[in-house]
Amino acid sequence: MNKAELVTAISERTGLEKNKVENFLNAFTEVVTEDVASGNKVQLVGFGTFERRHREARTGRNPKTGEEIHIDAVDVPAFKPGKLFKDAVSA
Repeated sequence: MNKAELVTAISERTGLEKNKVENFLNAFTEVVTEDVASGNKVQLVGFGTFERRHREARTGRNPKTGEEIHIDAVDVPAFKPGKLFKDAVSA
C-alpha cells in the first residue's frame, strides 16, 4: 500500500475528505520524524514505538574486494511493534 492508497482507505473508513486525511498524515509523519530525530520516543500503545537507536562504529568488508573498511557510528530510526500489532500480523 502506498501513501495515496492509505489516504483513500482512511478516508473511506472515517468519512473524512481525502485532502484532510492527507494533511493529517503529513502532519503525523512530520511530528514523528522531528520527535525521533531529537532523541524522543513516540509510543502508540498497541501499535508500536518509533525511536532513535545508535549503531557503534565497526569494521566491515567490501564484498567486492574483501578489503576491510571502517563503518562510522550512526543513529538510525527504529520501529518496535506493539503487542496488538504483532498479534494481528501473526494471526
